[in-house]
Amino acid sequence: MGILDKSFSVKVVDKVVVSAEEPWTDHWLSFTNLDLLVPPFNVSSFFCYNKPSHGSFTTMLNTLKASLSRALALYPPVSGDIAWNEAAAKNQIHCNNQGIDFIQAFADVELKELDFYNPDESIEGRLMPEKQRGVCAVQVTELKCGGMVIAIKFDHRIVDGYSANMFISSWADMARSETPSMLPSFARSHMNPRSPTFYSSSIDDVFALYNLPQSQPDDDQNHDQGDNKLVNRIYYIEGVQLKRLQSLASESGRRRSKLVAFTSFLWKKLALSMEEAGNHNEVCNVAVAVDGRRRLSDGDGEEKEKLMDSHFGNVLSMPFGTRRSQELSEMSLSNVATDVHEFLQIATGKDHFLDLIDWVEEQGPQPLISKAFASREMSVMVSSGQRFHTMDEMDFGWGKLVFGSCHVPSERKDCFVMTMGSPTNNEDWVIYMHMPLKHMNFIEAHASHVFKPLNADYLKV
Repeated sequence: MGILDKSFSVKVVDKVVVSAEEPWTDHWLSFTNLDLLVPPFNVSSFFCYNKPSHGSFTTMLNTLKASLSRALALYPPVSGDIAWNEAAAKNQIHCNNQGIDFIQAFADVELKELDFYNPDESIEGRLMPEKQRGVCAVQVTELKCGGMVIAIKFDHRIVDGYSANMFISSWADMARSETPSMLPSFARSHMNPRSPTFYSSSIDDVFALYNLPQSQPDDDQNHDQGDNKLVNRIYYIEGVQLKRLQSLASESGRRRSKLVAFTSFLWKKLALSMEEAGNHNEVCNVAVAVDGRRRLSDGDGEEKEKLMDSHFGNVLSMPFGTRRSQELSEMSLSNVATDVHEFLQIATGKDHFLDLIDWVEEQGPQPLISKAFASREMSVMVSSGQRFHTMDEMDFGWGKLVFGSCHVPSERKDCFVMTMGSPTNNEDWVIYMHMPLKHMNFIEAHASHVFKPLNADYLKV
């Protein structure tokens, strides 16, 4: 089981800068309009491995550094920085090969002792690197048992989950002395706005201009304390429970996907939690991240499809639904699922993403935000990580991944949920949640048959 007393220590052994191997060319790369929809915060991932059957930690570390250098040569933005380009008069990605911080550490803990359920204690500030410069940082931590944790932190403005996965998969391929399964594309022309620009009014239902608050209300001074504090938790959901939720969500006569069913169940539980906490009939929003790569290439042939599949950057929309907590709490799961299905239809077509590119172009250099998060209403983002095939692709050459997950840094103030495949059962899901403690407590109290705390026993460590 996990260590709950915060007793293990982590010692930084070495810190170096890893740069792309030669040759490389100093150049600037513009953001696409879809990159401009992403706030300036970090996204992270970590990957856990058992002690390898062969090779020393030093040998593995040298392999990781050498292959990372080769991977950075394929991905110049990751070895660069975000800076003001005088010539373009805007912020751009400066591909200057300044390199990334690579931290080597040792943790006085065994892999089976890590508290997987509570990454705030086991991962945050211990096994996750601090990104003090550039757009990326890596920490490789040797564990007392001989196992290893590889953690990586990105600036979200240069990657979405798909792109981060693409980079890490390429790094793993090169560590095994194999050619990366996909080479990245940094082309920008296929993401240019149309001339003249035009867009549907439905875009105004998804994104908005972001007005930075001038000051915090007096009654919100303790917003980040106690039950309102945002915490991270990791659960697993058994396949039989997922099928049950899907069946309940499909009672209206239309078969709903597992993601729609899960999102509906979570949305309803959040509403019930709000009602119990005395937040009667307040607004509760749920958004779902939708990848636009395949949608933007729809009908344009195989070449465009391959180009979009390999695009490195952000290609996301965030349609959302809004309801008041009281009405959500009284709705059947199938009716909530109908709401989720309907708001997702906004972002299912190519035109939506073309319109979104044009909409950003017309807004000019102003901060933008998903409309679900533009106010102080309760809002949560749900993202699907099943398509990343993390368990299969993150093999650096010394054995299968025991467990891998995204990680939301503690400074993030938005609520976020990621669904992922299970490393032990193809029918199960692993769920990463970053939400207020009071909602976590409610979910654990009222949906413990669905959300089960992730632990070493489940992972078979």
